[in-house]
Amino acid sequence: MRTRLAFDPITRAAQLWTRRWGRRSEAVAMASATSVMRAQQLLIARFDGIVARHGLTFARYECLVLLAFSRSGRLPMGMVGERLMVHPTSATNIVQRLAAQGFVEQVPNPADGRGTLAVITPAGRDAMEGATSDLVADRFGLGMLSADDHEQLFALLRKVRKGFGDFVDVG
Repeated sequence: MRTRLAFDPITRAAQLWTRRWGRRSEAVAMASATSVMRAQQLLIARFDGIVARHGLTFARYECLVLLAFSRSGRLPMGMVGERLMVHPTSATNIVQRLAAQGFVEQVPNPADGRGTLAVITPAGRDAMEGATSDLVADRFGLGMLSADDHEQLFALLRKVRKGFGDFVDVG
């Protein structure tokens, strides 16, 4: 069990930063970045715990959702990595683990003799649907936020992702 602190260590770090270097704007930037990283750790741990009930990690769950969202339930391996925004080696590992569980099949790509398609199986769809129901029931771990909070958080984080060149707005 995780020990709960009697204070917010990120707020404390920002105070110490300001005291040491006297630059409040930098302290706030550091606190914001550190808060994003900590929130990500907390959410991934929570999501992994939820989807584990269905034999998944959150990364594998995301892959199943990606495949389920595709028109035919199948995508070339290169596209899986690109859409999941992970290194090709990571995408291969995710798909291989899902295949070992019977949640995905790897089949030759008829459009590319050397390529492979990842194809979601009925068992994969069942696992993904069950995990999705559980994540929705948990409100994706963000039940403490209002609808307006969600809109603001998404807009701010989208601005950060766009600033890093994560995507290009075309429309």
